[in-house]
Amino acid sequence: MTPEQYVQQKAASSGSSFYYAFLFLPAERRAAITAFYAFCREVDDVVDEVSDPGVARTKLAWWQNEVRSAFAGQPSHPVMQAMMPHVPTFGLKEESFQAIIQGCQMDLEQTRYLDFAGLQRYCHLVAGVVGEVSARIFGQTQEATTEYAHKLGLAFQLTNIIRDVGEDAMMGRIYLPVSELQQFDVKAHEILNRKYSDNFTQLMRFQAERAHRLYDEALALLPDADRRAQKPGLMMASIYRTLLREIERDNFQVLHQRISLTPLRKLWLAWKMQALGRM
Repeated sequence: MTPEQYVQQKAASSGSSFYYAFLFLPAERRAAITAFYAFCREVDDVVDEVSDPGVARTKLAWWQNEVRSAFAGQPSHPVMQAMMPHVPTFGLKEESFQAIIQGCQMDLEQTRYLDFAGLQRYCHLVAGVVGEVSARIFGQTQEATTEYAHKLGLAFQLTNIIRDVGEDAMMGRIYLPVSELQQFDVKAHEILNRKYSDNFTQLMRFQAERAHRLYDEALALLPDADRRAQKPGLMMASIYRTLLREIERDNFQVLHQRISLTPLRKLWLAWKMQALGRM
């Protein structure tokens, strides 16, 4: 299997909303974003699939070294072998890849966040930086597009957090800020035991409203000159925001299930943005 086949398989098998947005890109950009997405999946899977934190830390340390070696001209993993030919084309930097690994390390060291400011720092590393790199690959020409990409990445990550409350609780993680649990009088043990309440619903509605505000703010920041190039990000925004609305319609029944969209619906939403420019 070639490095290119490896990253394609990694991206396609994930079933992620991101994959559907890549389908409409020109070949070189599609190859670059597929390799980058495969990298993100590899390091994220270390945290999600390795049960021993010590082993996970060792694996992430290996990835830090692999990124250093790759940017020094000696990639050994198929993901970095597929990634490196695109680095000069799109002006990608080693520190972006290291920042994403640093965000994954936070998952091993921290299972609670005292306030939204602390959570934002985590979201910046695991999603904002991903958005920034993606925007470059998609064809960014305006400096202001970076701020759009950071904010849209934050909106995506908050949507993930809302969707995954129950799954995260099963792993002992709560990404909802402690100060906001207190604000809505929701106890951590209630979430860990996946217990619904009116207070929990109000807390989740608060989270969803903030995510919607961030989507609106992000879209307002996107310069008109870059709107066409950034269509893949807008496709993802359409898919993620539709998912958020589905969760709202289901009254935030996220503690016992993972609410998702069908592959066909994701493809339809991506096509609609590509062809009609509409969410």
